[in-house]
Amino acid sequence: MAAKVVKGLEVAKPKREELAGKVKALVAKGVTPKLAVILAGSSEASKVYAQSKQKVAEPLGIQFELHIKPDNVSTDELTALIDQLNADPKVHGILVELPLPKGISKEQVMNRLDPKKDVDGVHPFNRGYLLGGQEDLALVPATPKSCLELIKSTGVTIEGANVAVLGRGDTVGRPLTSLLINRGATVTVCHSKTKNIDAIIKNSDIVVAAIGKAGYVKPEWLTAKQVIIDVGINALPDGGITGDVDPKAVDIVAFVTPVPGGVGSLTTTIIMDNLLDAIRLQGL
Repeated sequence: MAAKVVKGLEVAKPKREELAGKVKALVAKGVTPKLAVILAGSSEASKVYAQSKQKVAEPLGIQFELHIKPDNVSTDELTALIDQLNADPKVHGILVELPLPKGISKEQVMNRLDPKKDVDGVHPFNRGYLLGGQEDLALVPATPKSCLELIKSTGVTIEGANVAVLGRGDTVGRPLTSLLINRGATVTVCHSKTKNIDAIIKNSDIVVAAIGKAGYVKPEWLTAKQVIIDVGINALPDGGITGDVDPKAVDIVAFVTPVPGGVGSLTTTIIMDNLLDAIRLQGL
């Protein structure tokens, strides 16, 4: 029997309805949520990501402000802009699109964000709260949070589950591991030095692949009752994209997210959820 394909938009739709209601309640209190996005450089992918956030934000009643800077922008110019947005009481969330142009210090830029306006959860304070199990004080990175929402939508219980996380990066692997541990999962983090990855994956109830290698997870490593969350986005010679999991997984496992149309389709909605969480943390 083929797996149930867990599409990001199907999970996003009820979430957006819920968010729209929360935004209306905030506006009635005199708070109109506002997201500021900084786009530095000429990356076409970053432009598309910024536009996708605007398309989700505005129908929800969220104000969207885009700040575009050229390739030759300096670190000082970016941090000055962030200081300005940090100090603006009408801006409740700030997001810096990555990658940044060459020569820009990513650490300096991200560390300059007000942790309570950091809707993508990149500031060290937010990462520290997450690692320490204090999620109520943190703004959580959107992609790992999307992975959790997709797992939750399957009805499979995370508590007590064996979870394999492929990848130990700052964007997905590390924060997701903390989120899963906080929910009672037993997590094995697999990376380039891990031995017997195939056996680890086969013995897992849930597999999250975030390593950036097309089709890395083979069908023969998978079993019938598993949930597979594919975070990978890998370019194909024909211009298409594919995930980190072999597409034949759909014939084996219980649940699988597609690429495209899976995790990425939900992440922008989660950014808006984080914006409202930021407003809570700001005491508004």
